[in-house]
Amino acid sequence: MKRLFGALVLSLLLITPAGAREKLHAAVAANFISPFKELALMFKERTGLEVEATYSSTGQIYAQIIHGAPYDLFLAADQEHPQLLYKEGRAEMPFVYATGQVVFWTKQRELCGIRGWREVMAAPGLEKVSVANPKTAPYGAAAMAALKQAGLGDAIAAKTVYAQNIAQAFQYAATGSVNGGFCALSHALTTEGGKGCHFPIPEAPPIVQSACLLKRTAKRPAAEEFIRFLASPEAAAVKKKYGYK
Repeated sequence: MKRLFGALVLSLLLITPAGAREKLHAAVAANFISPFKELALMFKERTGLEVEATYSSTGQIYAQIIHGAPYDLFLAADQEHPQLLYKEGRAEMPFVYATGQVVFWTKQRELCGIRGWREVMAAPGLEKVSVANPKTAPYGAAAMAALKQAGLGDAIAAKTVYAQNIAQAFQYAATGSVNGGFCALSHALTTEGGKGCHFPIPEAPPIVQSACLLKRTAKRPAAEEFIRFLASPEAAAVKKKYGYK
């Protein structure tokens, strides 16, 4: 009897509450890495639910999803890809969770003293510039649109180093592989971003970012709870900290 009782107690101790066992898998656009890490931690502290994230460019994530990647949520850097998933019957109705901006960032002091981003593009010290692949990264597309509008596309073409996503574009600039890069404002407002300076780009369109719940999820209640959390005042404060509207 004592042995049976001991086994029962041990089995009860090993049982983990369902909420603590459940883990959400989110696919997140690379511009949103820093705020998402903070949000996921806050959400776990509040609910006990863990959110594991995969970060990449929006276009790459979309391709992964249509080829069966087992994500529960998709936080894109545009409105088009979540809307496509919705039209294809793969996702629920998308919703806007943030609006971001592309900036030019550098840690080179001689460039930081220049007046504006257009003048930086013509500076003799600017030999290499990183840009996220505009075919798969909305921030890269916004940067290229701004360069075209400013009449600088041809002048900067020979200096351009393409990155897989916007986080990699910032990494190239932060490590000195390039003299500066077109990055998300959120990267410029991190601790690493504070080691350099950034220039606003009025010609770049605001980047409206949508998210969606994927229909294949087996964790709908938990995913819906995280979606509600994204709209909370606490989440809004984190997004504002990183420059999102």
